[in-house]
Amino acid sequence: MMKLIQNIDVYAPQHLGTKDVLVINDKIVKIADAGTILAEGFLADAEVIDGSNLLLTPGFIDSHVHVLGGGGEGGFANRTPEATLEGLTKFGVTTVVGCLGTDGIGRDMCALVAKTKGLNEQGMSAYCYTGSYQIPVHTLTDSITKDIMMIQEIIGTGEIAISDHRSSQPTFEEFTRVVADTRLGGVLSGKAGIVNVHLGDSRRCMDLIDCVIDETEIPASQFLPTHINRNEMLFCKAIEYALKGGAVDFTGNEDIDYWETICDEVRVCKGMKRMLEAGVDPKRMTISSDGQGSLPMYSKDGEFLGMGVGQSSCLLKEVKECVFKAEIPLEIALSTITSNPAEILHLNGKGKIEEGYDADLCILDQSLQLVEVIARGKTVYTNTLKAAGSEELNIESPKIDGHTIVFNTRTLSDGTTLKYLSWELCKWNMKPISMLYKVKPTAERLFVILSKSRV
Repeated sequence: MMKLIQNIDVYAPQHLGTKDVLVINDKIVKIADAGTILAEGFLADAEVIDGSNLLLTPGFIDSHVHVLGGGGEGGFANRTPEATLEGLTKFGVTTVVGCLGTDGIGRDMCALVAKTKGLNEQGMSAYCYTGSYQIPVHTLTDSITKDIMMIQEIIGTGEIAISDHRSSQPTFEEFTRVVADTRLGGVLSGKAGIVNVHLGDSRRCMDLIDCVIDETEIPASQFLPTHINRNEMLFCKAIEYALKGGAVDFTGNEDIDYWETICDEVRVCKGMKRMLEAGVDPKRMTISSDGQGSLPMYSKDGEFLGMGVGQSSCLLKEVKECVFKAEIPLEIALSTITSNPAEILHLNGKGKIEEGYDADLCILDQSLQLVEVIARGKTVYTNTLKAAGSEELNIESPKIDGHTIVFNTRTLSDGTTLKYLSWELCKWNMKPISMLYKVKPTAERLFVILSKSRV
C-alpha cells in the first residue's frame, strides 16, 4: 500500500515548504522537494494525491479523552456515550489517550484497556492511563507500577483529581506515592510515566503538584496538569508553573464563545498568547478536548445543574482561533496537538512528519478545513466534496467583487480531478458564497465544487 502526496505545503509541524511525501504501508519513507518523487517504476501503482494549494500536517493527538464515556455526576441518566473511531478521525485525531474520570466504578480499568485495544485494532493509535479521579488508584493489576510496566497501552496514571469537590481529597503523602509509583513504572518500561492531573476550581489550584516538586526528587516533567484555563486564578498559577519548566494542558471547547461567557474560563487562544508573551516555552503547551467527558455545571453551593459533552472537534477549532484571532504562528498552534503531546508523553513515531515516523497525516485546505485524514497509512476520513447546489459551477474568471479566488484541486483515486474552494474562504463583506452564487450549503457540505474532470 503506497500513497504519494505531491506538491503539498508541509507543516511537520515546523514549516518545510512545498514537498512530495511518500507513504509505504504505515510509515513515511521519503520527503523530498516538490516534483522530485514521481509515480513511475515501482511507484507506478501508488495512490497519487495532488496536494496543490493544500497543507499537510501530522495527525492530531488528543491526549485526554474519556473513550468509555464519562459523566454520571447527575445520576445514571447523565452518563455520556463512548468515543468511536469515526467520531475521532473525522476531526483529524489519529492518536488518542483514554482515561477514566469521576466514575471509576461503573466504568473500570478492564473496560478502558479493552476499549483502547479495540481502537488500535480498528486502525488508529490508542493509549490510556491507569486509575481515575480517586486515590487509592483502582488499577488493572495489583499496582500502578505493574500496570504501566506490563500493559503496553498504559503510559501513566490519571486523571487524578485535585482542588475539586469531586476528588478524594488526597493528602500530600497519598498524592506523592501515586506520582512516585507512576514514575517508577515509566522508568522500568521506557514510557513517560506521566501523571495526568485534573485541576478543579478550588483556591488551592496546583498546590499539591508544587509541593511534590519542591519537597521531593520528582521533577516537573512527571506531571501533565489539565484544565489549566478553567479560571483566571488557576491560569495565572499555570503560567508560573510553566515558566519553571512544567508542561500544561489547555482544555479546548466545542462552543468556545459560550464557555467564555458563562464563567471565568480563559479562552485558549488568549491564554496561549499570554503564555507566549510571558516567555513560556511553546513546547510545554498542549491542547486536549476532554472528549466524551461531561462538562458539568454546578451552583455556588455545589448543586448539579446540567452538563455538556466534550468533543474532539474542538482541537482544530482552537488551532484556527490561535492562528486567525490571536495571530499565533501556525507551527506553534499545530505543535500543541501534534509534536508537543508526542514528546511529553513519549509517543514514539508520533506527532511529526519525518522519514521513519508513522504515517498519521491530515490534509487541510488554506482555511484549515480538513480534507483527508490518514492513520497508519490508511485513509480513515475523506471530506465528501459534494456540490453545494444542484449543478456544478464552472468558473472561468475567478474573481468576486474584485477579489481573486484561489482554488484547491484534488485528484481522487478513480482519476477524477476536482477543483473546489472551501466554505470558510468564501466570505467577503459578510456575504457568503451561497449568496453570490445562489447555492444553499448545509453543515455537511463544506465544499463548493467548481469543476470536475477525468484524466
